[in-house]
Amino acid sequence: MKKSVIRVIKEKLQREFVLEKPTNLSFGHYATPIAFSLAKELKKSPIAIAEEICTQFDTGEIFQEVTPIKGYINFKLSEQFLDQYATWAIQNETLFGKDEQSETILLEYVSANPTGPLHIGHARGAVIGDALSRIGSHLGYKITTEYYVNDAGNQVDLLGLSIYLAGREHILRVYVEWPEEFYRGEYIVDLAHVAKAELGNAIFEDEANIKTLSVWGKDKMLELIKSNLADVGIEFEQFVSEKSLYDKWDESFAKLQKNDKTYEDGGKIWIRSTELGDEKDRVVVREDGRPTYLAGDIIYHDNKFQRNYDKYINIWGADHHGYITRVKAAINFLGYDEQKLEVLLAQMVSLLKGGEPYKMSKRAGNFILMSDVVSEVGSDALRFVFLSKKSDTHLEFDVDVFKQEDSNNPIFYINYAHARINQIFAKAEKSLSDVQNVKLENLSEDAQNLLFSALLLPEVLEDAFHSRQVQKVTEYLKNLAASLHKFYNENRVVGSVDESKLLKLFAVVGLSLRVGLKLIGIDAKDKM
Repeated sequence: MKKSVIRVIKEKLQREFVLEKPTNLSFGHYATPIAFSLAKELKKSPIAIAEEICTQFDTGEIFQEVTPIKGYINFKLSEQFLDQYATWAIQNETLFGKDEQSETILLEYVSANPTGPLHIGHARGAVIGDALSRIGSHLGYKITTEYYVNDAGNQVDLLGLSIYLAGREHILRVYVEWPEEFYRGEYIVDLAHVAKAELGNAIFEDEANIKTLSVWGKDKMLELIKSNLADVGIEFEQFVSEKSLYDKWDESFAKLQKNDKTYEDGGKIWIRSTELGDEKDRVVVREDGRPTYLAGDIIYHDNKFQRNYDKYINIWGADHHGYITRVKAAINFLGYDEQKLEVLLAQMVSLLKGGEPYKMSKRAGNFILMSDVVSEVGSDALRFVFLSKKSDTHLEFDVDVFKQEDSNNPIFYINYAHARINQIFAKAEKSLSDVQNVKLENLSEDAQNLLFSALLLPEVLEDAFHSRQVQKVTEYLKNLAASLHKFYNENRVVGSVDESKLLKLFAVVGLSLRVGLKLIGIDAKDKM
């Protein structure tokens, strides 16, 4: 819809312009402030320029009115244009909001250490990444989703040690002196019992088996992580093992050296990350010759950029904020364009239950499991609430709110709007095919506004993806549902003279609710 409007306006103006939506739709559906930017060039007031420009437009197929208001040029769409678009949309649901783009994107998210179950902090990044992937793919971008498995380093060794000690204490029943650092939580004991069943008691009788338990435990945790993600409808196209990339370190390190971006000091090898804004240079090789954690990310991003995508998006936890500069510096030092990497940060989540802090999981130690919250409120509510605010803002919510069957629960309220539309069709004893060709004309202003709002979904999706702010979709769906409920409560539909028109109007609203929910991973309810 918006693209059609832009095309027509551009043909008349023959120059670039900004198209906005007025807060008050009685002024028009769209507006442009171009007269203000032309005032200096034309040496006229914006009001006079706007009045002159308006005379260039004909009313008819697309515009009902083109009017100047205080220097703005306002465009009110014709009923004929809105009706044609509405008819096309309900006849082509799978194409509604679709587009074609040539840009290829590698989207990496979650990438939680495979040393424990997913907690709600991981869940937020997971849901944001999945929604971005769904929306972007719908808009035509060629998106590949990837999970980077951090299966190298001390954390995996520590997992093996924790399982080993738990097995000795809980299965062999011998005294264990626990180190200061180990993985806590009942899931470690559970893993020990599974290891006993699969590997036998002997696995806990020799410290030499810790390495075996590390690999075994990592694989079990990765299976659990995949299962947790599948429970909320998230699947990755590919998993990349950090460990498998380490044999490429010499190749990546050679690129850094060739570009003179490394130096030795104190027996360590450093990269000159301060050259690109880092607060200090970073160590990539320790005194004993082992690559650091940062080196692992350098190898991984070298591998990523060799795959030659147009853009790379990483979704990281907010605690990785300080890490962005050094990784981008390393990408530059490898000889790539670091501006192709975009990092989104997912802030922490605070969970309440009945106004009180949500109980931590005994199974996982001192954090809240994603699977516990899904069991409590369901996948749909978890998805919706994690997409309800910008990813880089702190999120707090009460799980009890998402059990309520009223307007306080946004996902219930939206689903109720969709189910209500189906109920109205059933009450009228009509189907979509009965009304899809009815002309939407001579509608009330409220009905026109509802129709326009329902047809805005494609540009909301585009804006949400380009700005990486998926909360714009959830906000749109809440507002559209509220508008539907308000209109229905104030207007008679079934049995009215405009019954068929209003049913078609409601069908368009239902379409946008259904498609919008699907693109954030939720199936709209037909009955409540």
